[in-house]
Amino acid sequence: MSRDALIVGINNYQYEGLKYLSSPAEDAEAIASILEQHGQFNTIRRLPEAIKNLDSTTKSPYISQKGEVSLKQLKDSLVKLFKPETNQIPDTALFYFSGHGIRKTSGITEGFLCTSDVHPDREFNGLSLKWLRELLQESPIKKQIIWLDCCHSGEFLDFSEANPQEVGKGRDRCFIAASREFEEALLDINSKYSVLTKLILEGLEPDQYNEKSITTLSLSNYINEQIKQIKGNLQHPIFTNLGEPIPLTYGQKIAAENPETTETSDICPYKGLRYFELEDHHWFFGRETLTKTLLGKISQKNFLAVLGASGSGKSSVIRAGVLYQLKQGLTLQGSADWEIKIMVPGNQPMFTIAQQFLEPDLSRIQRSHQLETAESLLEKGSDGLKRLIETTDAPKVLLIIDQFEEIFAPDTDKAERERFIDCLLGAVEKCNGKLKVMIAMRADFFGKCVEETYSGLSQQIEENLVSVTPMKEKELLRAITKPAKLVNLPIEPLLIKEILKDIENSPGSLPLLQDALRELWKQRDHQGLTLANYTKLGRVAGSLNKRATDVYQSLTIAQQLTAKHIFLNLTQLGEGTEDTRRRFLKTDLVTENHDQASIDAMVQLLADEKLIVTDRTQQGDEVIDVAHEALIRHWELLQQWLDESRQQLQEQRKIESLAQEWRDRGYKNEYLLQGRWLKECRQKQQYLTLSTRASEFLEKSAKHQLMSRVQAVGLFFIIPLMGTYLGLREIQLNADTKLLENCPEKQEYCPGRREALQRLVKASKSLAYFDLDNANLYKANLTNANLYKANLEDAHLEDANLYKANLNNALLNNANLYKANLNNALLNNANLRYANLDNANLRYAKVTNANLTNANLHIANLTNANLEDANLEDANLTYAKLRYANLYNANLEDANLYNANITPRQIKSTCNWDQAFYNDYWDKEKREWIIDHEANKAYIEGLKQDKASDPKTPPDCSKWE
Repeated sequence: MSRDALIVGINNYQYEGLKYLSSPAEDAEAIASILEQHGQFNTIRRLPEAIKNLDSTTKSPYISQKGEVSLKQLKDSLVKLFKPETNQIPDTALFYFSGHGIRKTSGITEGFLCTSDVHPDREFNGLSLKWLRELLQESPIKKQIIWLDCCHSGEFLDFSEANPQEVGKGRDRCFIAASREFEEALLDINSKYSVLTKLILEGLEPDQYNEKSITTLSLSNYINEQIKQIKGNLQHPIFTNLGEPIPLTYGQKIAAENPETTETSDICPYKGLRYFELEDHHWFFGRETLTKTLLGKISQKNFLAVLGASGSGKSSVIRAGVLYQLKQGLTLQGSADWEIKIMVPGNQPMFTIAQQFLEPDLSRIQRSHQLETAESLLEKGSDGLKRLIETTDAPKVLLIIDQFEEIFAPDTDKAERERFIDCLLGAVEKCNGKLKVMIAMRADFFGKCVEETYSGLSQQIEENLVSVTPMKEKELLRAITKPAKLVNLPIEPLLIKEILKDIENSPGSLPLLQDALRELWKQRDHQGLTLANYTKLGRVAGSLNKRATDVYQSLTIAQQLTAKHIFLNLTQLGEGTEDTRRRFLKTDLVTENHDQASIDAMVQLLADEKLIVTDRTQQGDEVIDVAHEALIRHWELLQQWLDESRQQLQEQRKIESLAQEWRDRGYKNEYLLQGRWLKECRQKQQYLTLSTRASEFLEKSAKHQLMSRVQAVGLFFIIPLMGTYLGLREIQLNADTKLLENCPEKQEYCPGRREALQRLVKASKSLAYFDLDNANLYKANLTNANLYKANLEDAHLEDANLYKANLNNALLNNANLYKANLNNALLNNANLRYANLDNANLRYAKVTNANLTNANLHIANLTNANLEDANLEDANLTYAKLRYANLYNANLEDANLYNANITPRQIKSTCNWDQAFYNDYWDKEKREWIIDHEANKAYIEGLKQDKASDPKTPPDCSKWE
């Protein structure tokens, strides 16, 4: 590690308008001395420098009280510091200045560091801070430290370059200015140093605070805290720290809470996005006061409402706090004997509460019988629930309903919601204290409780409310440090300060805090949890967003589509409230575009990354859920998807809800759709991503309606006369053809189009001239299909088999042909602008005169393909196989041919030659192609000259044969 410093302290000025200063030289020498003693700097240069003899052989430099510094000296020294003319560039450069500073406001406001030779009356003002900023921008030094102890030094920080975007360039910076741009820097009346320098000297002393090292960030924090305590202070230092903290000084002492050295455990003491469960009680700290409050309330009341912001820790304090204490029975006498049931209502709360009264370890038949009994009792409302409570031998039954807001989800039947609330509140009143109910609900849903009477729910909440308020600083300290102490995990004290500052005034930040701590634990080193790693992770607010985005971007394109599909389905769209989590059956995630295998694999991957959680219902169905609503609120990419898809999702959810009701009612025909509702839903089906079950629901509805009509008009007499099944099949296919022919051009959807298309494809019928705009042909078998002039703009053709398909003149703008098989396909004159042909098989394909501008042909196989006269401008052909492809007259202007398998002799073109093509030859002995870069370069230059001399005459391409 190489570190250089330039320390400047100027007392003397030639200009009469600038008074002599007594402290700058003292200030600067003190800074230089402490850096020499503790800073491990290789070189510390002083200005103005003087030398004193310590003895006959030893000389010591110091900053002269009477010396002067010219502008040229200061500029040359700064250039040498930040732009050294050497290959050995230091890792860190520090510049300290103490002296006069002036600010000019004539037209353009500018700040200057005054050198001894300044003369403001002659517009000679000293070192321009603008010049210094530009020098730092061009400097190769990665770690830059600037401390300015002079009047108006804040002018230095007023510039656009000092922003966090530069962190991505690997540059770390610390700027400290003694005062704002309009303020003067002052001398400390109780010290020989200035106010700022005195605080810097104190903050740089590591042994005084038992720190391993002092960094730029810890120094800034120290100065900021101390300056607040100075009464009547007229000076306000300014700080900017970009990138990672830079070490400044190193101490001899090491703080140790325990003198014994113990090994750090490999157990992570933080929960991440998951709430604390009962078994996690030993990691749960900081909510002791709230836990006691809740225990006291539930001992006295039979109904308790726990309300707080999403992410405030309601679920955790109930499970790892209240539930654990009740099970222990040490706080409330006899609570260990209580029967405690905890549930999340979902969109069928009556069914969910019935499940709470099933005995464990039952066979499927036994469970079915018990569930039927419980449901029949609950049909009687509160009286039925009272009877279920009375059957238990426990002295009390505590029913905890977490995420109570789920009963207000749009897909929850209003009548069932009312029955559920009436059942709960009525049973509490009728059970004479044996039933206690505790609900936990997001505070922003309280407004939903007052929209209807709901058996007096809002009044009950108001009278029995405990609000979950943000944790205090001491509580947060316990939540951060206590779990770490249990596993002997060190935490940098400054890291704790930064975390506390980041989550200040953020009532819903607890899951983000736990997630950031968990990620920090994964990045731990011998120093434990460090501020440097915290900064890399994006701090509290950015950690989750960054991690979720990193996971998503690590997926393939197909996997990304599946992940997006899952997260959208796990989000309950808010109606006057924020979006919330939505528990979802995994089987309902299977759609036409997302098969069971891809869903299973993605759910496992996302669960391993702790972004979603999985569970099972008592019926054995697997349900999935987001790890926490914080993911919905803070993942920017998911928010973007929701904004883009909100209207379609709302329409999709309505159909899914109808399909669920059909399923819940035993797949009875009376719950199928008919008439206008069916017609509208079938129209919407064309552009919605419905589950397999919902699609089946619409298919069954359509067939049921058709049969009803057939029976109504007596067509069952005619059908036998129409011939065999083959005849009926041909009638169907003819009807499908007619349907596609009548679909209006560019219409967003057409009822039944998708199904008709699939039947025609399966029957290998011609699709010539059809408008297939936005068609979903995922994995479709289009072998030998006639798609002449077909409109496939934006079509989804991923993995489709288009072997020998006729796509001449087809419109394929933006089509997704990822991994499509286009072997021997006809694509002459086809429009493939921006088409995705990544990994596509185009061997022997005919693509003459096709428009492939900006197309993605990454790794595409174009062996022996005919691309004569094709337009490949700006196309991505990286790693593409183009051996023996015919590229005669093809336009390859600005095409990306990096690592493409291509030979120059394949190309005969009149296009520009800015993109170099390798001149290569086959080495028979080595049996490989040898690239001749120099020959290629010379030949390209020759071609350019030929073309420049006579632009109308094509270059001689005979040499390429």
